[in-house]
Amino acid sequence: MSETMEVEAAGEREGTNSVICQLADPEGNQLGAALYLPENAGPKELNQVVNKLLSNEERLPYAFYISDEELLVQLGSYLEKNKVSVEKVLTIVYQPQAVFRIRPVTRCSATIAGHTEAVLSVSFSPDGRQLASGSGDTTVRLWDLNTQTPLFTCQGHRNWVLSVAWSPDGKHLVSGSKAGEIICWDLQTGKPLGNPLTGHKKWITGISWEPVHLSAPCRRFVSASKDGDARIWDVTTRKCLICLTGHTLAITCVKWGGDGVIYTGSQDCTIKVWETTQGKLIRELKGHGHWVNSLALSTEYVLRSGAFDHTSKQFASPEEMKKVALERYNKMRGNAPERLVSGSDDFTMFLWEPAVSKHPKTRLTGHQQLVNHVYFSPDGQWIASASFDKSVKLWNGTTGKFVAAFRGHVGPVYQISWSADSRLLLSGSKDSTLKVWDIRTKKLKQDLPGHADEVFAVDWSPDGEKVASGGKDRVLKLWMG
Repeated sequence: MSETMEVEAAGEREGTNSVICQLADPEGNQLGAALYLPENAGPKELNQVVNKLLSNEERLPYAFYISDEELLVQLGSYLEKNKVSVEKVLTIVYQPQAVFRIRPVTRCSATIAGHTEAVLSVSFSPDGRQLASGSGDTTVRLWDLNTQTPLFTCQGHRNWVLSVAWSPDGKHLVSGSKAGEIICWDLQTGKPLGNPLTGHKKWITGISWEPVHLSAPCRRFVSASKDGDARIWDVTTRKCLICLTGHTLAITCVKWGGDGVIYTGSQDCTIKVWETTQGKLIRELKGHGHWVNSLALSTEYVLRSGAFDHTSKQFASPEEMKKVALERYNKMRGNAPERLVSGSDDFTMFLWEPAVSKHPKTRLTGHQQLVNHVYFSPDGQWIASASFDKSVKLWNGTTGKFVAAFRGHVGPVYQISWSADSRLLLSGSKDSTLKVWDIRTKKLKQDLPGHADEVFAVDWSPDGEKVASGGKDRVLKLWMG
């Protein structure tokens, strides 16, 4: 007898009432026909059923949701508490969970001085082994995470370093400055590779690399600037290949998507979608009433980490890396289109499926101040938003429905970052603290004071082991579990 039948039969034997349930994935695709499940079935039994119906060779963990709320009790208790009729078909959404678990960061393991001005950006390499920071002191610093000491001070910029970006194969690091210059760094020596890349007339607001599953080894990246242009560069020839022009005001954020298109968000209230062979504009996403501040993709975590995952596997060739990265990307994306979320000065966010429509899927409202940063969880299930209203909000990543508000910061929240297993969220604020939030309980998991002033930048390493933060007090802090 199959496990599903066993669960059903057990219910009948014990004389408990059955509940008619329809299992569905987050996109709403039904898994098999409706089932009669006993009222004493809970998440554990549902896990057995889903693994069976999906014919999973190894058992995978799932979480279950009814009307966007996680089911943590037996079906009977749920029906009683929520006054739901047993006669109706109960739709239960199953969501795959990461097999591994990330430990919450609880303590500061190192406070590293070195920068002589504010730390404006921090970013871990895709394998989580290296860390780069950019500062108002015009330098980029590379840090040795094993010894927790500075590795190189990279000098060459003439103004504040506003963004640093690792290529997803881990081979390149580029940074952009307030002077509009971009520098590619030699990771072995910390010296610039050739002269700065020039072309932008104002400061650099963002840098994004072409995904490794589309091209390996990584060569192309895109920079966005306050001058209203985005430029595609080749890191090997150090030439500008294409200039994307069309925005009427500053570009504030840029993302290179998994399908090969580039998204730019601007102060002209629009998001533009570009193809990357000639730089043609494909479509324009309109709806925001004020500046677009932040863009995030549902596939961002796999785009950033490429072939690297929490197992620290190394790769023999770019071809192998490309193959693994493509498998990871396809698995993450599933059959659904890549989703994009935009956060704006108009206090709202929009959820888009740009490959499907130029109209937003839904509008996310609730913040009382500008939305500074938006970020999809690594599994694409959640969207988190950070706002100047001092709150972090959590939304359903598929439907855009509001889920929870995290309150505790007493100043604007500047930046957020997710743990690799999508179970924890990190936020850094003007109030000088970092906070870790538990997604399941929707509560504060860890308060991390320690900085002496505003925290501008936070990053959780893709392997989940470490958190880095930097800000106005000029120190870089590393936090561990």
